[in-house]
Amino acid sequence: MKKQSQSVTSRHCHVGWLAGVLVVCVAFICSSDATANANANANANANAPEAPVASSLAAVPEALKVDVARFTEQRFDWFDSQRQRLVPAKLYLPASKRTTGSVPLVVFSHGIGGSRDGYSYLGQYFAANGYGSLHVQHVGSDRQLWFGNPLALPARLGSAAQSSEALDRVQDLRFALDEILGGNQGALFDRGRIAAAGHSYGANTTMLIAGAQVELDGRKVALRDPRINAAILISAPPFYRMGEASKILAGVDVPTLHITATEDVIQIPGYLSGVEDRLEIFKATGNGIAAPKVLAIFKDGSHSIFTDRTVTGGRYLNPRVKIATRQLALAFLNGLPTRNYGAMDAWSLSNADLVARFEKRLP
Repeated sequence: MKKQSQSVTSRHCHVGWLAGVLVVCVAFICSSDATANANANANANANAPEAPVASSLAAVPEALKVDVARFTEQRFDWFDSQRQRLVPAKLYLPASKRTTGSVPLVVFSHGIGGSRDGYSYLGQYFAANGYGSLHVQHVGSDRQLWFGNPLALPARLGSAAQSSEALDRVQDLRFALDEILGGNQGALFDRGRIAAAGHSYGANTTMLIAGAQVELDGRKVALRDPRINAAILISAPPFYRMGEASKILAGVDVPTLHITATEDVIQIPGYLSGVEDRLEIFKATGNGIAAPKVLAIFKDGSHSIFTDRTVTGGRYLNPRVKIATRQLALAFLNGLPTRNYGAMDAWSLSNADLVARFEKRLP
């Protein structure tokens, strides 16, 4: 496993609370294809597909495709009047009709600059295998960041990484859950099986809604939603300069799945976040609490390999990692009701050539 040359202290000295969030946007800026796309699409139609990655998206590999007969999609354009904030969302559902209260639900939070249309390889797969997958779009840190004057992009990214947006993201998830569970389809879902999931900035959001507690202006901020009973953290950046991870994450009392890769690294001058940060989060999560947690580290994959982009982390490695990621997530979720995690052991054996490390910590 590749080691970073800087110490934890020196890595963190130039960033503020949740600047790990800014990490994700930096990863985009520092990739040459992404920068070119951002400039080329600066004045593009705001309703176009996620502009920063559009030109690098090849046809979806055959192995990643999900039979469209197995799932349905619905789009929502909710508005939270209390916060005067739009909350767009996309819901994937199993195509087959289910009985009342039978469909478990995953609520998903995208990385910075993403949208409700991202991570479709997960949402479609979850739905095809019996889950609802609700993908929430965070308007203060979504794909609109990439439009406008390219020279003002750093300022827009900086605004998206502020603590106010980080907290608003959690409220977006809570509001989306209120809407979907209180709507016409609310009776469809199993309220005892609701998981939160997210990638990068979305993983920060997931940690907060699952029980992470940070301090802001001298007071603890607790945004735990009791409806959440599991969490999937993909490429989770830490909460920089907010204290010890063990204290921040001690309150996460639900089962967690942590997914990363050996080259899950973001680096700019004065800032470096690598896979050891993800390991620190895994170790700190729920310390002293008897909740299962699982870690999977893929070989070689980059930070953006877990997005819908199909050419990051190696053209041929990429689809296999995505397939393995969604299979592991499903095995994790399926094992929760009976605490039977044998399917994850079988997963680790069948994907041994892709996985650098697999670890389970069970109560």
